[in-house]
Amino acid sequence: MLEVGTKAPDFKLKDKDGNLVSLSEFKNKKVVLYFYPRDNTPGCTKQACSFRDNYDAFKLKDIIVIGISKDSAKSHEKFAQKNDLPFILLSDPELEAIKLYDVWQEKKLYGKVSMGVVRTTYIIDENGMIEKVYDKVKTDKNVAEILEYLG
Repeated sequence: MLEVGTKAPDFKLKDKDGNLVSLSEFKNKKVVLYFYPRDNTPGCTKQACSFRDNYDAFKLKDIIVIGISKDSAKSHEKFAQKNDLPFILLSDPELEAIKLYDVWQEKKLYGKVSMGVVRTTYIIDENGMIEKVYDKVKTDKNVAEILEYLG
């Protein structure tokens, strides 16, 4: 995980519509950047829908919400349509941002070890610095924790 107080690495990735989006586009705005393993899985859907259901609270505070996984832009497009997701989803099949943010890690599931995206959320301040890190994210609690923190 990246540490609080460090500069958030910039990246340039495609969104669900194939447009290139970079973190630096959102300078002077607070950004909630969340990394998740996979579109259309129960936990990832629950987390995305929680962001959707609370999206107005983020918009009121002028906060940008960005979700990143290694799924394709096409997968993101279907995931966003199916779940009516209003925020930015970025595709990172080459693991560019995923590795920059140190969320590509060894995972254990049923005794089997493999590499994968560890569910992590970063809050990035208006100056591009990491303000808060949520690791070992619980999909049903993450958004409420973020909103409580942001006041």
